[in-house]
Amino acid sequence: MELQLRINGAERRFSRPLTVRELVGELGFEGKRVAIERNGEIVPRSRYGEVALVDGDRLEVVVAVGGG
Repeated sequence: MELQLRINGAERRFSRPLTVRELVGELGFEGKRVAIERNGEIVPRSRYGEVALVDGDRLEVVVAVGGG
């Protein structure tokens, strides 16, 4: 089953179902401070491993960048 998501306005396809945590890893953001909004609602970090993404989900992904 192919999973199609809209991430920050761009269509992305994945070859398997994903949780939010798995998506963070697929995008290369594991270990970084990330905020995820799914279909207009913030996903709490504590739920990343249990929230399964479904075909057509719209996500906004924001990565915190440190500076000085």
